[in-house]
Amino acid sequence: MAGIGVSLLLAQPQGGRGGPGSETVRQANQLDLDGKGAEARTLFQKAIDEAPSPRARADAQRAMAMSWAFEGNCAKTAEYEQKVIDYWVTQEKEDPANAFYQQGEMADEAARVCIDAGDLKAAADWYRKGHDLGMKEPNISTDRKAIWDYRLDHALARLAARRGDKAGAAKYVASAKADLEKMTALRQQQEAFLPYLTGYVAYYLGDYQTALNDLQKANQNDAFIQCLIGMTYEKLGKKDEAKAAYQKAYAAARAHNPPAAFARPFARKKVGA
Repeated sequence: MAGIGVSLLLAQPQGGRGGPGSETVRQANQLDLDGKGAEARTLFQKAIDEAPSPRARADAQRAMAMSWAFEGNCAKTAEYEQKVIDYWVTQEKEDPANAFYQQGEMADEAARVCIDAGDLKAAADWYRKGHDLGMKEPNISTDRKAIWDYRLDHALARLAARRGDKAGAAKYVASAKADLEKMTALRQQQEAFLPYLTGYVAYYLGDYQTALNDLQKANQNDAFIQCLIGMTYEKLGKKDEAKAAYQKAYAAARAHNPPAAFARPFARKKVGA
């Protein structure tokens, strides 16, 4: 997922959304941040149509996927992420490690948008697809295997909590912690995502004080985390604190990625920006 945020990224192989020097994509990204999605997608389509290479086209399609994410449109996001996956399939022989990583990453990106949009079935399907694609990497390391497992268990715990399944959420939180134990070099980095997980689960299971305590240990520069904190304060009846969190979320949501795609429109409504 583009940007570290709460996307549980691995060490990202080279390659960025839109391609280097793509002024059209940069302009379109800003339009999405400004709440002008239809205008943004006109520019993204232009970037797709005029892409000088298959890789550039795939980068522009990924940006289009995120534009639909700003609208909370799971299906359209997934449609464009699949186009990017299709590109990376063509790179499996030439660059297999990166190709399978990117396929898994695109699927997880679609999944993240779908869970935020409330389409839990689609999210579960895409998270499992992302895990399975990522695990196809030839000669995959122990750490990389553990992270793909961690990402899936992290997601399944959140999905269980969204469904009100306390036992299922606890099971997958425990599995995520076990996945961490299998890591070596990347363990400390990935542990930072645990307070997000436990705070998220607590929030959706109605334990708002625990949610607040855990979320305040998560990345405070992450716009999505600040939205969750604001939502939790609202449940606790603390309107001023909630508004402050939403203001932080809106200010922090400056990337063109899944956390910002949820946080920017959501926080805009809350603060009247």
